[in-house]
Amino acid sequence: MGTVLIYGSMVSMAVVSLFLKPLATIPAGDCARIAEIRGGRGLTHKLFGLGLRVGSEVRVLQRRGPGLVLSSAETRVAIGGGIAEQLWVEPLGVPQPGR
Repeated sequence: MGTVLIYGSMVSMAVVSLFLKPLATIPAGDCARIAEIRGGRGLTHKLFGLGLRVGSEVRVLQRRGPGLVLSSAETRVAIGGGIAEQLWVEPLGVPQPGR
């Protein structure tokens, strides 16, 4: 495990990972921020082409079996369950009105 600097203090990667979970576990209607792409360059490149990258905020619009329909900015994207398992996110909860 490595160490990262968060807001001026050192935190173990194990502690940071406690806040992250696979996008596949986020309920429909909730928002999350992509924190890690646990796949190779090919997956990262494919997601980049869809407008999804580390730091992107997404909202899960629908669950379609293991797959998800997401919105990110003004774009809607459908991804399969395998990809949803490789996107680790920081849950942001249900969006507030006016957000």
